[in-house]
Amino acid sequence: LSARGYHRVLKVARTLADLDGADGVGRIHMAEALSYRSVGDRLIAAA
Repeated sequence: LSARGYHRVLKVARTLADLDGADGVGRIHMAEALSYRSVGDRLIAAA
């Protein structure tokens, strides 16, 4: 995971935490953000 990729995942995790009403980014938010990244990578590879 590059520095750019990390910051992208962190932005998505922050958004997920905001939608969840959490004060901070938790492990669950990071895990969900990373799962979206892997889905996107698979979609790009399939194209």
